[in-house]
Amino acid sequence: MAVYRPTKNGKVYWMDFIFTGQRIKESTHTRSKTLAIKIEQRRRRQLEEGAAGVRKLERPKLFSVAAEKWIASNSADWAHSTLRMHRTGLGHLARAFGKILVCDIEAGDVAQYQQRRRAAGASARTVNMEVGTLRGILKEEGRWGSLQGRVKLFREDPKGKGRKLEPAEQDALLRACAASPSRQLFPFVVLALETGARYGTIRNARWQQVNFDARSITWGHDKTDAGTDREVPLTPRALATITQWAAQFPKRQPRDYIFPAEKIAGIGRRGPQGRREDARFSGCLVHGVDPALPVGSIATAWESARRRAGVRCRFHDLRHSAASRMIAAGVPLPKVAKILGWAPSTMVLMAARYGHFSLEELRAAVEAGSQPEAAKIGAESLNFPPNFSASITAENAN
Repeated sequence: MAVYRPTKNGKVYWMDFIFTGQRIKESTHTRSKTLAIKIEQRRRRQLEEGAAGVRKLERPKLFSVAAEKWIASNSADWAHSTLRMHRTGLGHLARAFGKILVCDIEAGDVAQYQQRRRAAGASARTVNMEVGTLRGILKEEGRWGSLQGRVKLFREDPKGKGRKLEPAEQDALLRACAASPSRQLFPFVVLALETGARYGTIRNARWQQVNFDARSITWGHDKTDAGTDREVPLTPRALATITQWAAQFPKRQPRDYIFPAEKIAGIGRRGPQGRREDARFSGCLVHGVDPALPVGSIATAWESARRRAGVRCRFHDLRHSAASRMIAAGVPLPKVAKILGWAPSTMVLMAARYGHFSLEELRAAVEAGSQPEAAKIGAESLNFPPNFSASITAENAN
């Protein structure tokens, strides 16, 4: 047996032969038998030219094995949010490719996966991010080159990249956060809404970065160099919230995290007639607080609060809301860029992406610009052609 198809309905040819007592069994990655024979012959010739190459051969890996190897070799260089993103994507990818050899993944398999995920309700952005995780794994195994150019990403809807929350939505969301079992959620969300800081920046902030006398906070490492170590004023609501939150830690040290790692033991009660689905939260006990570590994640508490508030948004939309609010208030772009950490070279582009305005807001801007001119120009000064109205009436009649 030299070249064959593993199954009756298989499309890709494999090679299988013995060389110096070792079995060589590999995919040829082609559906053409003629080409598969040539590939098998070339492989034999390579082995004959250097027997040492046999011992260096790596056996084909299952996708699940290759994925864990990729995560282990790269996780030390990733931010917590990046690792969480790839882990989430792998949860879906593993169900489709986990038991398949990396060398057997074809462009058509990826396309089928993309279509299934979209049919299941995943957004184009989410699917593209999952394909990005797949690409990283296959590149690590040297398999992406054969797929590159044949895997197409979905076109992402620009409107789906961000939105601002209306005042009523913000109020509903904050009320839901205040009622959350997680005591950290409300101050965390308030800081995001009031300062426009990113999730990771807030999560890794320490008490030494808060200046209560100057009513400001200096954010640490951020996504951009322009955003790193920027000092941002605290609004009255943000200052009041962070002050009340600080009172929860009377023995806090400058190096302690503002939002420390902690555990919550819930206290719940049954609903009417003991129905679990009608149970209501009645409090919680906080224990195991470790101020030397940042909170692991507020994702579960955030999603629960968002659903209770009936608001469809991402956490990053809080940053969009802060930016839109400042731009709508007429704050000059350089100041908005300084607060949000935008690089000067991308300031206008970021303002266009983060500035979300309703039709009425745009109408007010247009009318505000036209009113001074309209007051100077009388209808009699408009240079309409003679018999302008009569000619239009005649055209309409025809």
